[in-house]
Amino acid sequence: MKSVAVYCASSTQLEPCFHEAASAIGKGLAERNLELVYGGGCIGLMGEIATVAAKHGANVVGVITHKLVAHEQANEKCNELIVVDTMQERRTLMMERSDAFIVLPGGIGTYEEFFEVLVGRQLSDHAKPIGIVNVDGYFDPLITMLEHGINRNFMRPALRQLMFIDSCPNAVLDYISSGNNSQPSPEDILPMHG
Repeated sequence: MKSVAVYCASSTQLEPCFHEAASAIGKGLAERNLELVYGGGCIGLMGEIATVAAKHGANVVGVITHKLVAHEQANEKCNELIVVDTMQERRTLMMERSDAFIVLPGGIGTYEEFFEVLVGRQLSDHAKPIGIVNVDGYFDPLITMLEHGINRNFMRPALRQLMFIDSCPNAVLDYISSGNNSQPSPEDILPMHG
């Protein structure tokens, strides 16, 4: 494993616990000699993770759209800053450049990125590990929603195997770098086989 995409917030009005988790992920990536691939901004959790990762020696790749360069304040200190035209290009490039995915708390853009990599994993388009850092229970409603979908037979129980969820940033880092991500068969994971 060489690089990890991290999806997270650009919001500038977050509680300290969220920044602490982003900082721990940035430092942990550097300590594991992993490259950070992220949304290319220098504010919010994006800025926190990129600053800490770079400070501890990680290579930092930012991917941002032309439209968001000003809004998310593009991080010109990235080792590589890639500016693309659309969000679709941004998501595709981040997925292609990464060997694993970590999801930190964020808004609808973070959710969109998470669901795209989760669907890709469900369809076996990739077998890259997905880790969710559930800081302060932020993702509890998401977990409840997914369990509701499983309980109502819209999703298969094997969906749970496609991601690792923990409140501890280092536990998530350990998981994604462990190589312990088994891929369920289409018969076990796709809803039409239920």
